[in-house]
Amino acid sequence: MGFQHGLSGLNAASRNLDVIGNNVANVNTVGAKSSRAEFADLYANSLSGAGASFSGIGVTVGNVSQQFTQGDIATTSNPMDLAINGRGFFRMSTNGTITYSRNGQFKLDKDGYLINGQNGRLTGYVADANGNINVGVPGDIRLNSRDTAPFATTNAVVSLNLDARATVPTAAFNVNDSSTYSGATSLTVYDQQGQEHTVSMYFRKNASNTWDVHAAADGAPISATPVTQLGFNTDGTMNLTATSMPFNLTIPVGASAGGTQTMAFDMSKVTQFGSLFGVSELRQDGFTTGRLVGFSVAGDGSIQARYTNGQTLNQGKLVLSTFANPQGLAPLGGNQWAETVTSGQPLVGAPGSGSLGVLQAGALEQSNIDLTGELVNMITAQRVFQANAQTIRAQDQVLQTIVNLR
Repeated sequence: MGFQHGLSGLNAASRNLDVIGNNVANVNTVGAKSSRAEFADLYANSLSGAGASFSGIGVTVGNVSQQFTQGDIATTSNPMDLAINGRGFFRMSTNGTITYSRNGQFKLDKDGYLINGQNGRLTGYVADANGNINVGVPGDIRLNSRDTAPFATTNAVVSLNLDARATVPTAAFNVNDSSTYSGATSLTVYDQQGQEHTVSMYFRKNASNTWDVHAAADGAPISATPVTQLGFNTDGTMNLTATSMPFNLTIPVGASAGGTQTMAFDMSKVTQFGSLFGVSELRQDGFTTGRLVGFSVAGDGSIQARYTNGQTLNQGKLVLSTFANPQGLAPLGGNQWAETVTSGQPLVGAPGSGSLGVLQAGALEQSNIDLTGELVNMITAQRVFQANAQTIRAQDQVLQTIVNLR
């Protein structure tokens, strides 16, 4: 036994305490991964080679490796917080330098980019102005807060039941006289400027299995004659041979919006059964302009903007990166890692694809450090340090005995 054995043991135990102390310090660090000291024994080389007759000359810390196991996921009140459930890293860009992180604490900067605490930009597949996501080389994700443009109604669907027991009115059709028709419904449509218009439809029985449809726009009749006529089979279903669907309806929308607007109405699902008049579906594809309400992130990384008009628009799609050997990544601090030769090249893809995990919005991945286990490891490492100190003391006493020989 020599001083070198005890000294190497003290160095290794001290390094182990450093690793444990770093783990304990990062218990509350979002996305932090625990590390462990991996020890290796030391043997001296000789011309005859090492053998069973040689005792070791101490210990060394062969490696400090990080453990990339999943941490607990805790919900937050911030919709921009993101947690990865499974494998993968967020791909960050700082002035073109790519780093990787498990910390999902993101926020918007003044330019609309999603950034982390080190001002690195979150990357993904960028969407164009129409919400089409361009899958290719990932770029910096930028969220647009501008209003959405309106979309003029081009198609509408009306589904309802006309009472087969209704009789043919004797008086001429009059919008203001409900006795001249057997049912009415209204639908809100939009012109190209996003202005609302109310299209009302009045259903008047003309003959057996035949109905006239009159229409009004914003309370004013569109024409004195029916805009279309509906024919039914004897079983109450629409006779699509005698009835042309969809039919075009032109309504006035004002000079500023072009004067008139034509839209296609589909009433092929209208029925004539022996029950009361009832509407089952009113649907159209137009909408007015919308102001931004907020953003949401789906499990597959899709970022959507929500607007006051009920519409959503894709703003991009986040990507994750995974590595063949995550333990080969170089820690940079600030919850970030860099690619190395040992880690291998990153495999980039959308969350949920391949072996990549999924995202959970409004949540954060906590560190995977077990505080109880680290405190127990600290006690063990402290005792190991004391034991190695005792070996140095024992060697000192042996040497002192030899020196004192007369």
